[in-house]
Amino acid sequence: MKNGPFMIKERKQIYKNPWIEVTEDKVLHDNGKSGLFGTVKMKPGISILVIDEEDNAYLTDEFHYVIGKNSLEVVSGGIDGDEKPLAAAKRELKEELGIEAEEWVELGVVDPFTTLINSPAYLFLARKLRLTEKHEDEFENIKLVKVKFKDAVKMAMESKITHGPSCAAILKANEFLRK
Repeated sequence: MKNGPFMIKERKQIYKNPWIEVTEDKVLHDNGKSGLFGTVKMKPGISILVIDEEDNAYLTDEFHYVIGKNSLEVVSGGIDGDEKPLAAAKRELKEELGIEAEEWVELGVVDPFTTLINSPAYLFLARKLRLTEKHEDEFENIKLVKVKFKDAVKMAMESKITHGPSCAAILKANEFLRK
């Protein structure tokens, strides 16, 4: 099997669970040199920047096991099975913050870490909000943080928000809203 300038000679699955798959590929480059690639494939995700009529951004503050600390982010989650990105975004927004939105703007897609992880994140802006009841997963303990949108932009620029898709969503929305 060919992947760009690489011929995959052997692919070995190292680990798999419902969220990730880790593989190791033995490859041969077009230039004749051989090598290894370790890759992680994750289910695709969504990230939603929520802004209300008073220009407040609704962020989440949650402990994330892998980084060992709390992280300030836009609402984010995984796409289930054949679910469309917008459907996943609507589901995650309601689950995590208990919010439904009348207006949805697609802000594009980002590949958070292209050298090792295949996990596209679809970005959205949600506006014209209606507050409902949230339904978090059993391991989630999400705190809502409401800040002025301009402050969210500043936090992304000053690395107070470090989650890649969150930063991309905030900065793309900032550009979209300027027009």
